[in-house]
Amino acid sequence: MAKRAKKPKSVLRLPDLDYSKSAVLNSLASLNSRRSYEHAIRDFIEWYCSEPRLAFNKTVVTRYRMALEQRRYAPSTINLRLAAVRRLAYEASDCGLLNPDLGAGIRRVKGAKRLGVRVGNWLTVEQAKKLLAVHSGKHLRDLRNHAVLAMLLGCGLRRAELIAVKIEHFELREEHWVLADLIGKGRHMRTIPVPGWVKSAVDHWTKAADLQSGVLFRAIGKTGRVGNCGFTAKVIWSIVRETASSCDIGLIAPHDLRRTCARLCHQAGGELEQIQFLLGHVSVQTTERYLGCKQRLQNAVNDQIGLEPASP
Repeated sequence: MAKRAKKPKSVLRLPDLDYSKSAVLNSLASLNSRRSYEHAIRDFIEWYCSEPRLAFNKTVVTRYRMALEQRRYAPSTINLRLAAVRRLAYEASDCGLLNPDLGAGIRRVKGAKRLGVRVGNWLTVEQAKKLLAVHSGKHLRDLRNHAVLAMLLGCGLRRAELIAVKIEHFELREEHWVLADLIGKGRHMRTIPVPGWVKSAVDHWTKAADLQSGVLFRAIGKTGRVGNCGFTAKVIWSIVRETASSCDIGLIAPHDLRRTCARLCHQAGGELEQIQFLLGHVSVQTTERYLGCKQRLQNAVNDQIGLEPASP
């Protein structure tokens, strides 16, 4: 006689939650996404299990959102936590652990509203040149850090993309150096043009470090020995922060150099579509936010379009 299928539950215990969490993490391709979702789901499970046998439903997840708001978390943090909980509910429902109606209700829980727009941080051409000039020495660490900053400012790479660059990624296409078929955020593949001055900075580093293949940027030991493997994205943070601090630019992040690359491309006459290709954005609206464009009413773009009557 065939065994009777288990009826989906409304209250999930710790083994069910752990099983669903593993299903969520296994479905994510990005290491960063896995790390963020694991932390978010762990936080929810601790909160959920601390309450007396709550049903896993829309009402409970709404209460969890209110608890996050009471902790004074930013809307973006709350929405990330809720996205992880929605994914947890989906996997639990898909595995037959949670009632599908309850899972559908959880996915309808609204996120926290974000009021206002975060101000971006962009460097001027003079500030960018000042930043690049800090590591102008011939020591290995100077050559490496200069090449790191050149790649961030000249190619608009994300931190995770930069630490994944290999020497083999550099290829000549249409008589121009590019990073060919680089896998970026969301597993999207793109080819990134590399300006001549950036390639020159990279060549100085690879020649001094005697690198022929493999990961481009690597750790340097106290004795000056170059390691065989790359470093983490946190090293990129420290390089940018320390360099900016040494030349009195202020507190900036690696992503600010990506924004700066986008705006400088636009100011130099770059087309919006080409900047979108460079940055690897799916949406052109995202690229527009990176440019920090503001509407000009004086000397507006439609003042001189060739249709105005000739002067008498």
